[in-house]
Amino acid sequence: MSGPARSTALQSFLSFDFGIKRVGVASGNALTRTATPLTTIAAEGEARFDAVGRLLREWQPDALVVGVPYHPDGAPHDNTRRAQRFARQLAGRFGLPVHEVDERYTTTEAHALGAADADAAAAALILEQYLRESSTDP
Repeated sequence: MSGPARSTALQSFLSFDFGIKRVGVASGNALTRTATPLTTIAAEGEARFDAVGRLLREWQPDALVVGVPYHPDGAPHDNTRRAQRFARQLAGRFGLPVHEVDERYTTTEAHALGAADADAAAAALILEQYLRESSTDP
């Protein structure tokens, strides 16, 4: 395996299920294409970004993934813009690549799966979706 392909396969990620009051967080990597729920940050403003910073120092991901919600018909809404702003803030504050993923229904799916922490479980579903979609790119 060549160097660049190997480094891509070993990439690690933190993903975020953005919410106004809570942000679910999961970790995963491109090698296994799996994600594990980590925690939910129940903080707003600077306290939220302080908590994200602690997680980034602990996990040292190569990139971040943010779930961006849309209406069922694909139209954006207020939370779409809020999640996109959160993604831009992460990129600006932490200097890591940030990928956005359409995350319709992930929290509903996490609840249906009986997740103890639906926000963190939704973040794991978002990351696994990203890993599936990015593995099919040329």
